Amino acid sequence: MAELNGIPVGVAEMQALALTNYGHFTTMRVEGGGVRGLSRHLDRLVRDCRTVFDADLDPDRVRDLVRHAITGHTGPVAVRVTVFDPDLSVANPAAEATPDVLVTTRAAADGDQPPLRLRSAVYRRDTPEVKHVGLYGALRLRRAAQRDGDDDVVFASPDGAVSEIATSNLGTVRDGRVVWPSEPHLPGVTMRLLDQAWGPSAVRYEPVTLADLATADAVFATNATIGVRAVAGIDGVDLPPNHPALRELRDRYRQIPFETV
Repeated sequence: MAELNGIPVGVAEMQALALTNYGHFTTMRVEGGGVRGLSRHLDRLVRDCRTVFDADLDPDRVRDLVRHAITGHTGPVAVRVTVFDPDLSVANPAAEATPDVLVTTRAAADGDQPPLRLRSAVYRRDTPEVKHVGLYGALRLRRAAQRDGDDDVVFASPDGAVSEIATSNLGTVRDGRVVWPSEPHLPGVTMRLLDQAWGPSAVRYEPVTLADLATADAVFATNATIGVRAVAGIDGVDLPPNHPALRELRDRYRQIPFETV
């Protein structure tokens, strides 16, 4: 289902996303009318709207539109909120923007997902701190990884410093601490919630290389739709997918209270 400003969207309005593809978004998992970290998702949308469009976005209006879109859904649902201006064109992206809000929904997977196998690629997303719609580079590399038998791709610098997965954050556990890569990356809502749940004193941000992943106690992926997902291998190197710390991370994440939409 797709609604633009609360109304079923038509083909004409969607052309801007297909042809200009300029905007930003956030994706959240809704269960029982609630979202873990809803306020953080809304803050992201407001912040990115100012960055991408130099325009203000009303978070209460976004919340109302999400509430409208999930009416009638009974099970877990993945909700994507995309902010874009159908009137901006490739020829004149500098025009004053009046962003619209597109809300799309799909069924969300339930239960723990199987461990991921990743391959690395030298890549950095454009403006990595913004969750923007420019996904071509990330999806091209994910496609290549999947066609070679892996599940996803982890981005690395030329010297092997890792940053993030195509649409997820990458974390490690070492000596009881959660260690996130300090390379430029999208500050994910789920990773921020885990920082809070795990305890700031037990969380670090520091350089993490591909070689470091092979010696970590555990490696995991996070995003709002999957929560915490184990990583079982990178570039053909096996990693432990059942470390007790991963179960603890999942348990602490599940204990985070929902915010009502």
